[in-house]
Amino acid sequence: MLPLLQGTLFLLSSCISAGGGSSLGEGLWLLKTEFALHLYRSAAAERNGTNFAISPAGVSLSLEILQFGARGNTGWQLAGALGYTVQDPRVREFLHTVYTTLHNSSQGIGMELACTLFTQTGTSLSPCFVEQVSWWANSSVEPADFSDPNSTTTEVSEGTERENAFLPIGEGPGSPLWGQAGTPSTCLSRLSIVSTMTFQSTWQKRFSSMASQPLPFTCAHGLILPVPAMHQVAEVSYGQFQDAAGHGVDVLELLYLGRMASLFLVLPQDKHTPLDHIEPHLTARVIHLWTTRLKRARMDVFLPKFRIQNQFDLKNILRSWGITDLFDPLKANLKGISGQAGFYVSEATHKAKMELSEDGTKASAATAVLLLRRSRTPAFKADRPFIFLLREHSTGFVFSIGRVSNPLD
Repeated sequence: MLPLLQGTLFLLSSCISAGGGSSLGEGLWLLKTEFALHLYRSAAAERNGTNFAISPAGVSLSLEILQFGARGNTGWQLAGALGYTVQDPRVREFLHTVYTTLHNSSQGIGMELACTLFTQTGTSLSPCFVEQVSWWANSSVEPADFSDPNSTTTEVSEGTERENAFLPIGEGPGSPLWGQAGTPSTCLSRLSIVSTMTFQSTWQKRFSSMASQPLPFTCAHGLILPVPAMHQVAEVSYGQFQDAAGHGVDVLELLYLGRMASLFLVLPQDKHTPLDHIEPHLTARVIHLWTTRLKRARMDVFLPKFRIQNQFDLKNILRSWGITDLFDPLKANLKGISGQAGFYVSEATHKAKMELSEDGTKASAATAVLLLRRSRTPAFKADRPFIFLLREHSTGFVFSIGRVSNPLD
């Protein structure tokens, strides 16, 4: 099976009413990694030790699109959350180049970062805004009839499930709340932004399935479960480190075919160290330091197979970061979208999926069992909760981030 992740859905409303020293590339890498880790910690706080995956690439892409239309304090709040603004020509040109490179990659990688802005048919948009959106990360502007939720259905990629953009219940024409207090009867047009991050690839060296000998996995509360796992003996990038609090961690980086992307794993060395003791100490500079100090080593690698699918209410997360005006119909300033006041974000929802498996046959399972019993090579065994980052290998940009607390959940 191939790793797969999918991204972000933003629902917006429009109402007609009153109302130092490092290179630019390295600096943006640090900012985007910090954004990913901030998003991870916010999501972890809502998930109470359970599995989850979230796509920083999809979230940031939607916020970047909104930056093109944001003005005043709304724009400052978005820039504060991202750590940068696409209104800066240098940032805009650099990110555009990166996104174009990712989209054009074909070295065994199926990867797409895209954003579609659906507008109510007949809505007048600023030509400058439309041009910026159409130029940004394989994005486009499409008409839609928001009285029909299926009109904003988009096919993420061939063979994957559909994502539906729809108005919150009670906000569409004909609903019981239409025209009542808080929902002005002059709200005639709607916008929705659907941002998707899709990644599919095979490992540089394929795993074999441990079908006949499951991996004993120690969950957060000490429960030991036999879980489906996969195995390989390969040259990998590996290191042992301590975080700022002195917790020991094993770090492993596995490459995908073509070396464009990699899976970065952070595993506590002590089975009794919970992930929430390590998470607060993860920073962009720590990840960067660990990455530069990894060494090539031949190792036995054991990983559980897992599948994570979840949904987040990004509105609460973003508001806790200080992005408040964007969701307030009286304070939001998105005049760059159409030249008129009244646009604001009504909902922000994120859907993500991550699957990990050997992408191979079960014919070599007996070999995995033999190696498990007799191999004397060093081993990386993910038999307890761990953190993963799916990254673009050369830039370090984080496509997806999450944790596995119980592979069977």
